[in-house]
Amino acid sequence: MLPALAGVLIAGLVPAVAAAQGGEAPGAPGTHPSWLPADKTGFGTARDRASNVWFTLQGGRLSEIYYPDLSTPSVRSLDLVVTDGKSFAAVDSSARSQQVRRTGGLTYEQTITDDQRRWKLRKTYVTDPARASVLIDVDFVSLTGRPYQVHAVADPDLTNEGSDDSARSDGVNLVASDAKTAAALTAEPAFSRTSVGYAGSSDGITQLTKSFTLKDYAGAAKGNVLLTGQTSADGVRSRDFTLSLGMGASDSEALANAKASQRRGFADAARAYDRGWKQYLRQVKDVPSSLKTKRERDLYQASVLMLAASEDKIHQGALIASPSMPWRFGDNDPEWSPSGTYHLVWPRDLYQIATGLLAAGDRDAANRSVDYMFGTQQLPDGHLPQNSHVDGTPYWKSVQLDETALPIVLAQQLGRTDARTWQGVRKAAEFLLSYKAGNGHASPYSQQERWEEQDGYSPSTIAAVIAGLVCAADLAKANGAAADAKRYLGTADAFKAKLSRWTVTTNGPLSKDPYFVRLTKDGDANSGTKYNLGNSSVTMDQRAVTDAGFLELVRLGIYRADDPVIRNSVKVTDADIAFTTPTGQFWHRYTKDGYGEKADGSPWDYTFPAESRTTFGRLWPLLAGERGEYDLAAGDRGTAAKRLRDLGRVSSSGDTMPEQVWDENAPSGQTGFPAGRPTASATPLAWTHAQYLRLAWSVEAGKVIEQPRVVRCHYLSC
Repeated sequence: MLPALAGVLIAGLVPAVAAAQGGEAPGAPGTHPSWLPADKTGFGTARDRASNVWFTLQGGRLSEIYYPDLSTPSVRSLDLVVTDGKSFAAVDSSARSQQVRRTGGLTYEQTITDDQRRWKLRKTYVTDPARASVLIDVDFVSLTGRPYQVHAVADPDLTNEGSDDSARSDGVNLVASDAKTAAALTAEPAFSRTSVGYAGSSDGITQLTKSFTLKDYAGAAKGNVLLTGQTSADGVRSRDFTLSLGMGASDSEALANAKASQRRGFADAARAYDRGWKQYLRQVKDVPSSLKTKRERDLYQASVLMLAASEDKIHQGALIASPSMPWRFGDNDPEWSPSGTYHLVWPRDLYQIATGLLAAGDRDAANRSVDYMFGTQQLPDGHLPQNSHVDGTPYWKSVQLDETALPIVLAQQLGRTDARTWQGVRKAAEFLLSYKAGNGHASPYSQQERWEEQDGYSPSTIAAVIAGLVCAADLAKANGAAADAKRYLGTADAFKAKLSRWTVTTNGPLSKDPYFVRLTKDGDANSGTKYNLGNSSVTMDQRAVTDAGFLELVRLGIYRADDPVIRNSVKVTDADIAFTTPTGQFWHRYTKDGYGEKADGSPWDYTFPAESRTTFGRLWPLLAGERGEYDLAAGDRGTAAKRLRDLGRVSSSGDTMPEQVWDENAPSGQTGFPAGRPTASATPLAWTHAQYLRLAWSVEAGKVIEQPRVVRCHYLSC
């Protein structure tokens, strides 16, 4: 490129020639790396296992790329910066006009229009099914007829740690690496110039937004580095270019993947990508007739695909809770970087995901989940960890008894009577019989209940333990272990007999009639024992704290839906923790939950002082799905169908479903926080999508489809 034209690419000048590169970028090591908010509007990967790379979308841009597995985010973002080179520079993700839609399978299209209507661009995302590359097809249009430069800026955070990366320009390409992972950014037509720099000082976004020009730095040693390339778009007319972000274990492998995907071409890769997911959909059930509208049927299909995409390709059967990091863990405290959070495997969530896929017709995925839980995750003493990386390495290590019991339920539902599965089931059941928590004797007192914040006697945890033991007894009989079966049933019956004393209060303040509490600390539901709820919440009498976890007793076939205590507990929870939004009726997790954003909508912060009420837990849509299952058990199919409709209304335009939606505490006087719409919580949450699938098929069948028959026959009737 002629020196006089540096920084401007003239239409028709092909091929582009890289500008002379400068030296080392200044500003090392750059600002502390952090991850983007968790409200993802897209999540994609190829069906093919050869392509072990996943992408997410957030706020008008590409956000995290996961590689080489789903527990390892390795790229933070990729933005486009548009400038005229002299008076403005605009980052596409900061534009107010952003649209995203799923165009089929897990292909996504983002359309961004400049606030000043100077330009418009459309970005389409897929991964190359043959290798670890993300491809982005970009169509850029100048709305003024004036020439503009478009720069691509990628922010690698390799191997889930963005403070130890190095970067360099490689001719018309860009490469970043650390000790284990590398990323390469290429363009077709090729970049006209390239530069690397440190976050917050010499990176492309900082340079362009400050001076509207880009200095060419050839290298950036260890730090938080970014890659910047000027594309072929000049804005005089519509221009199309393709970006390829290749991943690999080394510079050469990442660059080879990126270049191979460019040679293949976006169109061919996109066709193969879409073909893979269409073939998968032909192998599962058609959309149930319980879903009436096109929007609902599209969301159902997206839910099936997102759950399938949540399975790791190296460690089969490992399906993560969410490809996100809620509240941007890592912003202020190095303890949270590398990030562990939701891109882990929780046995509880895996049970929910597997039953959702099973309902949709993917029995193989459910079986792989059982193999993973008992073959990879299970610890030597028989219990399953609170959560783990996809390779099975435990991350958080508290004991949650439902996470040991629910895999047994899934195994029995799948008819897994083989000796290998029985070995894992027996170890888990023996752990449930012998576990001694804070009270010093064997009981279903759990170190943490299903919301992972309190120890005690929890109705939902005890329901899982009872069902797990009954299912373990059935598998024991199938394996000739009659004595074990007798012990498991005896313990399950003993726990059920004590359940009321542990968790049903007859003198609580929320009703004159008996009702289930969230949990008790002391096993005496009529005592006034107090505890702090956590997450900046208050200290309360255990009898005054309720949640809807008792509905698990009905879903799992232990209590009848019309049991008087169940029916009264439904009334209590509706009065205490339900809220009706324009989207539908939803529930908080429990009384005065504090796990959510602050009052002004800013992220949850785990450093808050106790009882400050700094943060507020909002509504969880998946609880509407659980309530819909109860409605079906109670014979009210019409109300269950309405719950299904409401649950579907919380999805984004990209068909992602959230963990939480805004409630009566939505930030007042601010736009973008309407009640009933998603917060910045984990999105897509696999559990929410799974609940949508299960409820859709339950409404279709007119009954709770995942209720274990063996449990129902033991406690109710066949």
